[in-house]
Amino acid sequence: MAWPESRRPRAGSPRIRSISIRKSMNARKTSPEKTTKLFVLDTNVLMHDPTSLFRFEEHDVYLPMFVLEELDNNKKGMTEVARNARQASRFLDNLVSESEDSIDQGVALDALGNKNATGRLYLQTEFITHELPENLANGKADNAILAVVAHMHKHQPKRQVTLVSKDINMRIKARALGLSAQDYFNDKVLEDTDLLYAGTRELPADFWETHAKDMKSGTQGSQTFYSIKGPLCRDMLVNEFVYQDNAEKPFYAVVAAQQDDTATLLTLTDYTHSKNAIWGITARNREQNFVLNLLMNPEIDFVTLLGQAGTGKTLLTLAAGLMQVLEHKIYSEIIMTRVTVSVGEDIGFLPGTEEEKMSPWMGALDDNLDVLNQASDEGGEWGRAATRDLIRSRIKIKSLNFMRGRTFLNKFLIIDEAQNLTPKQMKTLITRAGPGTKVVCMGNIAQIDTPYLT
Repeated sequence: MAWPESRRPRAGSPRIRSISIRKSMNARKTSPEKTTKLFVLDTNVLMHDPTSLFRFEEHDVYLPMFVLEELDNNKKGMTEVARNARQASRFLDNLVSESEDSIDQGVALDALGNKNATGRLYLQTEFITHELPENLANGKADNAILAVVAHMHKHQPKRQVTLVSKDINMRIKARALGLSAQDYFNDKVLEDTDLLYAGTRELPADFWETHAKDMKSGTQGSQTFYSIKGPLCRDMLVNEFVYQDNAEKPFYAVVAAQQDDTATLLTLTDYTHSKNAIWGITARNREQNFVLNLLMNPEIDFVTLLGQAGTGKTLLTLAAGLMQVLEHKIYSEIIMTRVTVSVGEDIGFLPGTEEEKMSPWMGALDDNLDVLNQASDEGGEWGRAATRDLIRSRIKIKSLNFMRGRTFLNKFLIIDEAQNLTPKQMKTLITRAGPGTKVVCMGNIAQIDTPYLT
């Protein structure tokens, strides 16, 4: 997003104009042992993330005076941009007040306890002049910042000076002037789903030959555990599923414990078999079997499910929730919620109570309840209707708008369409969980409907 007003260059042959601005830091007289970069921040970076000052690790951060002016101009109001501008100003005030006598030499970014930021912060302290093409209008904040970057690039040839901006046109102009420019990448969301944590790990064919030398095994209820030792154990994570798709004897297990080069593997319950059906539902593949093992384990309090449409996320979660609420009585009821973001045009206000207003958004719940209710034909039509009413009485539909301040005890909380939640909304929801509550987040990042969320 381009924060400053848009600008159009005037027609005509480019001429050189001198722009006077306030100078940044004095050039370092001695070269550092390890050459670090100098990042010049645009205003929109601080208004996007006030903590961006502390995100550049060992590298130095530099703020042109125009950035401080724009922060001051945008600090009024109740918008997120205004709040971020005020927070950025508070960070700067705290940093500068810690070392007022050494502003020219730079302020240590770790002065406020941010140990990952080992670089220094530099502010403009003197006037400088730098020539820009005639078609870059004088007095514009963007052009003044570009002049600062060009000056630093010229006077510090041994360091890489990079402009960091969320403004696409600003980065284009910088590159046109031969300057290094990049976007602010710290909070970029992964777009390649293959890089996301899958929660599963395929074991190599020679796994048992290399890890079963000092193996110990035993039984835990109906499950078998194996204590193994080997190099692959270092990369394993607790509650990660491991498998070997051997045609004769496949092996499916979960990592129950891990320390250094040792791990304990616990075999899974086979939910593909009809004798282990959950509310009449059996797993159709390996991944669904993994999911049901997670959902049916009361010791796991938080589960995230990512999958394409039609992979059974909602159906399996509802089946597991109903089994543990009505049959096992581990949880008192199911609470289901989702963000109310429409795919097309908004249809306007909805009448009724909170649950009635949420009903149009819960079509997936009704569809899956129909499937689960067909699993049993006992009692005929009347029996199915009575069962549906019983099930529906133990499922509560809640709106996100009224979650703040609540605490759910012994509940099975389902967050549907979680890909449309902002990090702030997600934090609000998962912190509602009290003792005995299980939280299940379901989503598909290919179906994000929230504007400005990627």
